[in-house]
Amino acid sequence: MSHSPTDERPPVGREATREALIEATAQIMVDEGYAAATSRRVAAKAGVKAALVHYYFPSMDDLFVQCCATRPRRTCNASARRWPSRKPLHALWQLSGAQDAQLFTEFLAMANHRKAIRSEIISYAMRFRDIEEGAMTLALKARGVDLESFPPVVMSMIMGSLARMVLHEQGLGITRGHDQARAFIEQCLDRFEMPAWDQQRAATRQLSEPGRASESEVTSTTLA
Repeated sequence: MSHSPTDERPPVGREATREALIEATAQIMVDEGYAAATSRRVAAKAGVKAALVHYYFPSMDDLFVQCCATRPRRTCNASARRWPSRKPLHALWQLSGAQDAQLFTEFLAMANHRKAIRSEIISYAMRFRDIEEGAMTLALKARGVDLESFPPVVMSMIMGSLARMVLHEQGLGITRGHDQARAFIEQCLDRFEMPAWDQQRAATRQLSEPGRASESEVTSTTLA
């Protein structure tokens, strides 16, 4: 019985190829939109033969699901681990305007046409919403802000939506109002950001009690 060259590759090489295909898919979606991410385009971007795309992923939907499940989640996990020891609101603003935020927008558009990945997109969106709300809660509580008058989930949605809108408009060449929006947000972030003493206390508590996660704490376990 004959075996394809891919069958005989060591596990490390197979995993590297699989990751390369996922990264290539994400990059094409960000640069050109999800419709441009065909098996041939993905293979060319990853530097492999087109047949290998369907060797690792039986269908393009399978590839899109894995891309949605791994790429944004990796970014969120890394960011969530750092937030208790740095400025969570500034980190949230930066993450909301990062490349993976643009990638997620492409997934949202794709969900209207590919029901196979809709559940994965919803699952990721809910995990990310938990992270956003947790970071906002950390900062607002530390500043003594009335959480009923300024619900953290609403405040995080407003900030995240503005960051993503600026990112999307930039891609279209629209820049009017962006400098003023950034200046306004930076002013708000500096005003409501978690004080330095509370950042240190949150970081210390996370190190001394790694298994503890209250409603106002953001840790990597939030995404589990």
